[in-house]
Amino acid sequence: MTMSAPVQRPSLIAPLFALLALMVLVFLAAVFLGVADLPATDVAAVMAGHGSDQAKSIILDIRLPRIVTGILAGIHFAVAGLLLQTITRNPLADPSIMGISQGATLAVTIFLLFAVYIYDPGSNTLAVLPVAWLPAIGTVGGIMAGGIIYFLAFRLDLGPLRITLCGIAIGAVLHAAAIGLIAGWGSARIEILLEWLSGSLYARSWNHVLFLLPFTVAGLAVLPILRRSIDLLRFDPPVARSFGLSYRKQLSVVLLLSCALAASAVGAVGPIIFVGLVVPHLARFLAGKRFALVLPFTVALGAFIVTLGDLLGRLLGQAEEIPIGVVTAVFGVPVLIALLRKIP
Repeated sequence: MTMSAPVQRPSLIAPLFALLALMVLVFLAAVFLGVADLPATDVAAVMAGHGSDQAKSIILDIRLPRIVTGILAGIHFAVAGLLLQTITRNPLADPSIMGISQGATLAVTIFLLFAVYIYDPGSNTLAVLPVAWLPAIGTVGGIMAGGIIYFLAFRLDLGPLRITLCGIAIGAVLHAAAIGLIAGWGSARIEILLEWLSGSLYARSWNHVLFLLPFTVAGLAVLPILRRSIDLLRFDPPVARSFGLSYRKQLSVVLLLSCALAASAVGAVGPIIFVGLVVPHLARFLAGKRFALVLPFTVALGAFIVTLGDLLGRLLGQAEEIPIGVVTAVFGVPVLIALLRKIP
């Protein structure tokens, strides 16, 4: 009697090691490279706790907070996209399609408009604008947009496909309202808003890191608790309920979590498109049939892609840096086209 050989599962050591190595390399490149031409020895000295005051200022006050903000925002966009694609069972769902980014955009536009005309109606300067409030305002606007979609979804008993269509419709209305306000505002006063709309890590500070960090920690901490619910939300409501899932309650919790993560990221860095759409698919490709590994890959890829995209924008644009939202759009379009070819 011959014994059959055990089935060999594809090893994940290679992709995990490769992704980890790439993340370390991109992080180091982002620290060492930039518009300011610092010798590698000066950068290394700062990282070791020494170095000149100028080098410390560039590394510790400009580059590092920018990199960490990008890492956290990338995690938020990627995880939010994964959650939205799961609960809507729509492979093309992401924060922009669900109206969250547009809600944040409209909130920031209205806030800046009132800030100009109420506090300093005769001035065209941007320095007086309360830009420190933008992350909080954008977060509130994004969550409110998600709340509208949530209300309509359960009020009208919409299915996953109709929830997505509802998000697209609400997002289109909010985006049109924001563009209408911008068009009638006056070109001298919208430079900072246009920079924010393009999705940028320019001038991000440790304050942005401190703003995002509680959302990141809370979101990643609660995800293991919601793992079973997220797994079951991939199925139709009757199937999920047959496993004992409180469908509406758990869907509400996961939707709220995805809205909070996406809205906080949009509020801090602007609407960086394609990250929430493409990263979950790349994570599923790497994880294969092991669904438990999709989330770790999503977190790592979100941080990696945003850091790499920002680095490319800085190096290619030099002093006139290319916003990361433009970089992700340019490289995300081919990936999206390839993705559409695989979706029936």
